[in-house]
Amino acid sequence: MAEKRSKLKGKYIEDIGWVNPHEGKFHVDKERARYWVETGGAQPTDSVYNLLVQASIIEGKKRPVHSKKKISEEDMKEEEEKEAPETKEEEVEKGEEEEQEESESEEEESKKEENEESQEEVRDKEEIKEELEEETEGESSEENEKKEE
Repeated sequence: MAEKRSKLKGKYIEDIGWVNPHEGKFHVDKERARYWVETGGAQPTDSVYNLLVQASIIEGKKRPVHSKKKISEEDMKEEEEKEAPETKEEEVEKGEEEEQEESESEEEESKKEENEESQEEVRDKEEIKEELEEETEGESSEENEKKEE
């Protein structure tokens, strides 16, 4: 008997038996095993539970120990078919959805580019306007100087 979180070969609470899997032999102290399972609240693993059932300490059916079952080729094919789209119509719909998403993202990118281009044009026009204003200011100040002379 060991704590749930203890190491497999670590500290244990009580030794109630042993198992030799190579020879198929085991020994369990029936009284202590019954005490721990019934009154102590111990929950045996599936393998230990099966040994206790075999030793007639616990009544019940054995539990399946091996959770992985062998898959035949037919079962594998069935699973692949389940994972694959059921009809060609679904494949076409998925393809259309992907194309629509791509076209929407392309449209957004082109709108951003157009917006950036128009902003550049506005900046260029403003620069030209400023240059013209500077030139006209310079010419008018020269004319004023000549008139004063």
